[in-house]
Amino acid sequence: MARIRAFENAAEEASKGGVSAFGAVLSNDVRVRGPLHLSTGQEAVPSGVCINLAREDLITSTHRGHGHTLAKGASMEKMMCELFGRATGFNGGKGGSMHIADFSVGMLGANGVVAAGIPIAVGAAHALKVQGRKNVVACFFGDGAVNRGPFLEGLNWAKVHGLGVLFICEDNRWSATTATDAMTAGAGPLARAKAIGVDGVEVDGNDVVAVDSAAFSLIEKIREGEGPKFLHAVTYRFKGHVSVDPATYRDGEEVARALDNDPISGFAQKLLAAGTRQAELDRIRKETDDEVAGALRAASAAPWPDKSGAYTDIQDTGSGRWK
Repeated sequence: MARIRAFENAAEEASKGGVSAFGAVLSNDVRVRGPLHLSTGQEAVPSGVCINLAREDLITSTHRGHGHTLAKGASMEKMMCELFGRATGFNGGKGGSMHIADFSVGMLGANGVVAAGIPIAVGAAHALKVQGRKNVVACFFGDGAVNRGPFLEGLNWAKVHGLGVLFICEDNRWSATTATDAMTAGAGPLARAKAIGVDGVEVDGNDVVAVDSAAFSLIEKIREGEGPKFLHAVTYRFKGHVSVDPATYRDGEEVARALDNDPISGFAQKLLAAGTRQAELDRIRKETDDEVAGALRAASAAPWPDKSGAYTDIQDTGSGRWK
């Protein structure tokens, strides 16, 4: 959780033109260009889920995917390089924040289209079933995704074919700039999943221990052959929809209550009460800050992609028009 928070803070500052808190000052010519979808405040969900996944297990992510990527074990440095548009990034600097993928750790990709990761996860799980492999696919998506067609299609297909998917609704209560409950009928995401026959639980998504416990139980059932399961993790998005969004559409008291329920500081208090020394927490924070500073230095020094790669990794329809 500390690594995710530190990365998001640094990426946010880099998008504004400079980072001094992490020991690196970046000029405008090396900043992250364009808005970022930050997962600040939601760190307990990917951390609590991915600690229960093996390297060979798979995940699909969303446009707000930095936390999922780090929690699955991907390189912070390569992700920072990707945000900076450098050749040493995961996608050679051409994918950017919303299209990060690292197949080496089972991270099948972030996705700029809401709910689009759901059918990708289901397809991956079906492939695993055909291959006779027992790996799990963890599919992260937001609360806004439950109102889109791929949600129904994906859960239905997974249930019909008994696929090993853990669907995780990372419910931060805001769909872009609109409160989700104002545009979602019925009893919510878990009720919709159960209506299709996909059983699951709702959990406090800001309590990493609760997320860990729930994910562990559901993943064990999936590995035992019970088919898809659903985890509804209720959390909150501390930042606006994107890094340049001040989120003035939100009620100040609502945001203040959310900040008081910070998943990292809350867990730190539990650790201290259980006997963990403050020095250990300070060591973790220093290590994460040092790691982020190193990632920033590497990204700012990395080479730009060569222009010869502009027409690679693109779709060729056969018409030749792309040339």
